[in-house]
Amino acid sequence: MPETTATPVPLLLVDGFNLLWAGTFGFPAPIFSRDKSRELTGLFAFFALLRAAIRDDLDVAQPEVLVVFDGEHGSADRVATDQEYKTNREATPEALKPLQFLAPVKDGLDAHGIRWVEVDDAEADGVIATLATQAAASRPVLIMSRDMDFYQLLDEHVRILSRSRESSQRIITDAEVVARYGVTPAQWPAFRALTGDKSDNIPSVKGIGPKVAATLLRDGMRLRDLPGSGRLTGAKGTAITTAWADVLRWEEVITVRRDLDVPIALSGQASPQLPKPADVVEKLGLW
Repeated sequence: MPETTATPVPLLLVDGFNLLWAGTFGFPAPIFSRDKSRELTGLFAFFALLRAAIRDDLDVAQPEVLVVFDGEHGSADRVATDQEYKTNREATPEALKPLQFLAPVKDGLDAHGIRWVEVDDAEADGVIATLATQAAASRPVLIMSRDMDFYQLLDEHVRILSRSRESSQRIITDAEVVARYGVTPAQWPAFRALTGDKSDNIPSVKGIGPKVAATLLRDGMRLRDLPGSGRLTGAKGTAITTAWADVLRWEEVITVRRDLDVPIALSGQASPQLPKPADVVEKLGLW
């Protein structure tokens, strides 16, 4: 008899640092060890939020889960393109507090059969974009992150799960981006280059808000075609023309790579279910 290949299960790609920061700073209450000597909030919250998302927010069967972390030197290429990239982010001990939980989070994932990957010279968004593009040909893909730059990956096969939204609105689709912002996912880097992204220290072009940007990009207009389109008129057109070199650079920085060499092979099989976060901490011997 010919061999049969099982249909791969849906893929959930988790933006690991995004989830770790959200858990550390956004959890309802701090979590400490029994003797109060160690704070465990980021560790506990990471697994609590991931478990809840898989249990409550997915409209697909138990997925294959892969957590993706930023590499230590992952932002080097973007900094080379724009030296101001992410320079607005604080590097104080308080701001970097989530990093103390990184090692035990990885240990907890290993202990419960949830795979993770970290590419030293790549940010998580490029790794996620590469894997999502490869996997979407054969199965549904969900990306768990609050980072709106993932909107550029949305299509009929790729969706986003954001737990920063109301429970009934946590799954984001390509149709929502078109309806809400007036641009397609493919135009998202151009849209953000014009309107800015405070989280990555990308300023907007003076006087260009979302409505103006959407009007300029209507009918699928590419950013690089704007100068010859006849749309850059008046004060707003002059502002864009004056900042044109910056705008093109910002679009490049915002555009995620989809061609990285990722040293992990997806299995196509469902990952084990996570236990309660308290059980994860217990297994790591940190209570």
